[in-house]
Amino acid sequence: MPVYVLDSNFFIQAHRFYYPIDVATGFWNKVRQLAVDGRVISIDKVKKELYYNDALEEWCRNNLPANFFRDTSMVMEEYAKVVVWAMSKSNHYLPGALEEFLNADEADAFLVLIVLQTQLTEL
Repeated sequence: MPVYVLDSNFFIQAHRFYYPIDVATGFWNKVRQLAVDGRVISIDKVKKELYYNDALEEWCRNNLPANFFRDTSMVMEEYAKVVVWAMSKSNHYLPGALEEFLNADEADAFLVLIVLQTQLTEL
């Protein structure tokens, strides 16, 4: 069964624009259930992007399992390979976009690595 890796925008956009936590309880109950079942996960860098002492952080703390936000330190070797590859293609990307993608504090590149790792573990 596939496991989906969620970015911070999934939570932020849902909470702020489409499914406010206090209104769309069915949506958030489903997210919680998928997380408890291990069908959706995320990473520690997303957690850092979400936790701003607000209702969304409170919901995450109270509803997501302890292992929901996966540690990305285990993919640092693979991250180094992504950096080398991205730099080799730097003429294809705007410098600002490349810089943002490769920022080790941002979640984007690490999400890709966790997705790949999750898929390989399922095989």
